Amino acid sequence: MQKQMIDRPRTLRFENGLPPAPTFSEEEMSRRSSTLRIELASRDLDAALLTSMHCVNYFADFVYTAFGRNYGCVVTPTRLTTISANIDGGQPWRQTYGQDNLIYTDWQKDNFFVAVGDLIGAAKRVGIESDHLSLQNFDKLQQALPDVEWVDISAATMQLRMRKSSEELALIREGARVCDLGGAAVVEAIAPGVPEFEVALHANQTMIREIARCFPHTELMDTWTWLQSGVNTDGAHNPLTTRKLETGDILSLNTFAMVSGYYQALERTLFLDRCDPASLALWQINCEVHRRGLELIKPGVRCCDIAKALNEIYAANDLLEYRTFGYGHSFGTLSHYYGREAGLELREDVETVLEPTMVISMEPMIMIPEGLPGAGGYREHDILIIDKHGAENITRFPFGPEHNIVTA
Repeated sequence: MQKQMIDRPRTLRFENGLPPAPTFSEEEMSRRSSTLRIELASRDLDAALLTSMHCVNYFADFVYTAFGRNYGCVVTPTRLTTISANIDGGQPWRQTYGQDNLIYTDWQKDNFFVAVGDLIGAAKRVGIESDHLSLQNFDKLQQALPDVEWVDISAATMQLRMRKSSEELALIREGARVCDLGGAAVVEAIAPGVPEFEVALHANQTMIREIARCFPHTELMDTWTWLQSGVNTDGAHNPLTTRKLETGDILSLNTFAMVSGYYQALERTLFLDRCDPASLALWQINCEVHRRGLELIKPGVRCCDIAKALNEIYAANDLLEYRTFGYGHSFGTLSHYYGREAGLELREDVETVLEPTMVISMEPMIMIPEGLPGAGGYREHDILIIDKHGAENITRFPFGPEHNIVTA
C-alpha cells in the first residue's frame, strides 16, 4: 500500500465541464498579462510566481479558497497557468483565464513546489510577491529550486492593479449600487429588539440576489454585512454579534458586495429613533470632515496632503486623538481577508499622487470611548472614481443626521 501511494502522480490536469462566461473580456485579460510581461522584461525576469489571492484573481480571474493549501499563478512570456490543489477538482481550470491549470496532489509532501518547478522550467530569475509569501514557503522554494534567483515584484503588481480599466470601473459601479441596495435593506430591518445578525442576514440576501441577477455567470462568494451597535461600533471591522438593538443606539451600517473577487462597500452612521445632543454634535463634525474629504479628492493631489488637511478639522474640534485609521483606501480585487493596495491610502505617510482611473474611498472615523458623552464610533464611507476633471462619487446612499436617524 505504501509503494502504491508513493507512485501516485505529483501533478495532473483535470479539464472537467465547460467554463462559464468570464468576468472580463479577452482584450481586458490579455492587457493585464501583457502589462505584467512588459514589467518582467524590464527587470530581466524570466517568469513570475504569483501567490496572493488578489494577484491570482487579477491576472487569472480565479479566486481560490486556500483552506491551508498553497495556490499560485505562473506567468511566463508565452503562458499563464494557475496552480491549484486536487481537492478543488476542475473548478480552477474552469475559472482560469485561458483554461491553463496545473493541479498538485496530496500524495507526497510539498507537491505545490514540484508544480512550480514544472511551470517555470529553466527560468533563472523569477518574480515573487514578498509581501505575501511566508518565510516557510520561501525556504521551500529555495530548497526545491536552488538555481533560481527570486526577485520581489509585489510593489510593481500593486501599481498595475491601482489603475482601473473601463471594464473594471463598470463592475465597481454596479457593486456600489448593490451596496446601496444592501444599505436600504439594513434600514428596513432595523428595529428595537432585533439582533445585529438578523439585520445583516436580510441585507446579505438582498445583495446576493441582485448580484446573481446582474452577474449570472459569476461565483457567489463572500458578500457580507456588518451591522454594529452600541459599543460594537468602536471598531470599523468588528464582527456581528447577537446584541439586540435598543432605542437611542448608535449604529454602523456596513454592506460589502463582492463580485468576482472585487470589493465594494457602503458604510454609514445611524441612530435608532433618537440621537442625543452630544452624539449629534460629534456626528455633524464627522460629516463635515467627510464632505471636505469628498471635495479634496481629485487628480494631482497627494494622499498625504488630503490626510493632513482633514486632520486640521478634527484638531480644531479637539477630536484628532479619536481618529482611528486613515481616511480612505483603494478598491479593486480585495476583501476582508486578502488584498490591500497600500500605495493608495489616504494617510500621512503615503505620497502617491491621485490619477484618473484610480478608485478610492473617503471614510473618516472617530471613536469616542465608553463613559464619555457621545460614546461610539462615527464613520461615513463613499467610493470615488478619479477622472481628469475631478472625481465621480458612485455611492448614492445619503449620509448625516437629516437622513439616518431611523424610526422603526
